[in-house]
Amino acid sequence: MLLLHSPRFSEHCPPPGHPERIERGEVLEAVAGAFAAGGGAVREPRMATREELALVHTAAYLDAIEATAGKAVMIDDDTYTSPESYDVARLAAGATIDAARHAWTTGESAMALVRPPGHHAEPHKAMGFCFYSNIAVAAAVLRAQGAERVAIVDFDVHHGNGTQAAFYADPSVLFISSHQYPFWPGSGADTDRGSGAGEGFTLNLPMRAGAGDDEVLGVYERQALPALEAFRPDVVLVSAGYDAHHRDPLGGLRMTTAGFARLSEMLADAARRLCGGRIAVVTEGGYDLGALREGIDATIEAIERSHHEVP
Repeated sequence: MLLLHSPRFSEHCPPPGHPERIERGEVLEAVAGAFAAGGGAVREPRMATREELALVHTAAYLDAIEATAGKAVMIDDDTYTSPESYDVARLAAGATIDAARHAWTTGESAMALVRPPGHHAEPHKAMGFCFYSNIAVAAAVLRAQGAERVAIVDFDVHHGNGTQAAFYADPSVLFISSHQYPFWPGSGADTDRGSGAGEGFTLNLPMRAGAGDDEVLGVYERQALPALEAFRPDVVLVSAGYDAHHRDPLGGLRMTTAGFARLSEMLADAARRLCGGRIAVVTEGGYDLGALREGIDATIEAIERSHHEVP
């Protein structure tokens, strides 16, 4: 497994008291350091290019975010830049693209340990701590480079509205999202299934507040895995948010670290069966630092274990 990470992810600095705090970057750094110390491969990512970002985001939006370079700017009540945020956000998108391309081209798994997260950023606006729709940009790059079918699975406690918006009418990208509902940002009803040619290629799995491992894993077994089987993706991309953990201060789901391990294993096994183990993961939310570390470690271990299974 390849990890994509940079110490620069700790340079994005929202105001004091913000949940998406620098300490989250320190957790990512600790995971990468331990992985490297154990003999694992850790690669420094590159920044996404404007051309790559423009596969999802509008030119006017890219100009607006570029104008924040070197500044501390309040974009909305949740989303702030610091002087380094423009570069760090491009680095997060680049790491996600690199992870996705590595999985697709080599058949090996990869994980991008990044912040700021990305799945709330829509084509024309930042929101929910997110500037660029990291996983959507990565999927769009793979499509542009020849992948016919890309599956995106999002298990963050919040609905991945930005990812959904990018591909809502696109039958070449299957988007599956489990999330607390109703909850911020308000989207993600099970009746939202795509539009036009993309109808049926968005699968929302809304979960009630208080749902734990059994309910979440059950809905993946009954709905998500059959949808992946039917879609037959060339590659599976995963938005891994660990704020569905029962200790997380921002969410109301009750998953455990063992639950994240089992979910990660299920997705890795599906990728092994369906597309030769081509799976790439990117970090999204997760605001209890201990649960974040445990969840990432569990995902890495589960995916590595799956890759050693006999196909």
